[in-house]
Amino acid sequence: MSVNRLTRVNELLKREISESLFRIMHENDFDLSAVTVTRVTTSRNLRNARVFIAIRGHQEKRDRMLSLLRKHRVEIQHRINANITLKYTPRLMFELDTSIEEGDHILHRLSELDNPT
Repeated sequence: MSVNRLTRVNELLKREISESLFRIMHENDFDLSAVTVTRVTTSRNLRNARVFIAIRGHQEKRDRMLSLLRKHRVEIQHRINANITLKYTPRLMFELDTSIEEGDHILHRLSELDNPT
């Protein structure tokens, strides 16, 4: 599979997963406003896809929120299968992405260097 097609599939899956979260996740302790699908990496054979999720705040609830996403994995895959025509519907694996928080931390440190008190 060409790199351009795989990139398009990744972006399409990212968009569909994001929309599916709003339709599926109705748990009381799941804050959708804190969840962002940052990227999707699909294997070349389209069998597996790693979905990177950033969760702002909620440090104490992250594991619970991630387990709820994993619990609804099959339901999200069914929505992907219904809405997107692919040779295979990839098996989703949700992983926590902390890159946004790390970037915020670095920007905070840089602003402290610019404005010493």
